Amino acid sequence: MPRLFLAMRLFFRVLFDGAFAQRALALFAPIPEVAPPPTSPPQAAALRVPAPRGPARSDALTLLAALQREARFVDFIQEPISEFPDAQIGSVVREIHKDCRQVLERMFHLRPVVAAAEGGPIEAPADADRFRLVGNVTGQPPFRGRLVHHGWEAQTCELPAWVGGESAARVVAPAEVELA
Repeated sequence: MPRLFLAMRLFFRVLFDGAFAQRALALFAPIPEVAPPPTSPPQAAALRVPAPRGPARSDALTLLAALQREARFVDFIQEPISEFPDAQIGSVVREIHKDCRQVLERMFHLRPVVAAAEGGPIEAPADADRFRLVGNVTGQPPFRGRLVHHGWEAQTCELPAWVGGESAARVVAPAEVELA
């Protein structure tokens, strides 16, 4: 069972981490049976694995495409909503909110950076990557203050692999055509 768990972890790591995938690919490089005699002093040669070919696509576009496909997010943002009554917008927003939240949870498993309640007291270390100090910042860490926002942290990043062609690398949602 531990090997199955390891295989699953490696599968997803290779799928979503290109640098790790290249290192893993090097493990399967053919090993020569007999090494030729050295003709020059040994040198440390860097193992080069060719980069995967294919069209490049931004991870941001992949996320935006998923939000559009599963929650119609782009359609909603691009719609001029000032023409609609508030009650109609409210019902639409609830559905889009639910679907967008499901996409973010599935791909990123978002969790608060700090588990404390917003508005409550907090002691923050001098960690600019995890804490943004606002207001009168003086003295030495740890800093004591009031938690304004708990922040968000992605527990994972599992974007779907994109396999489209070069002409579609920037397409967020393809045009839909109904045939008669």
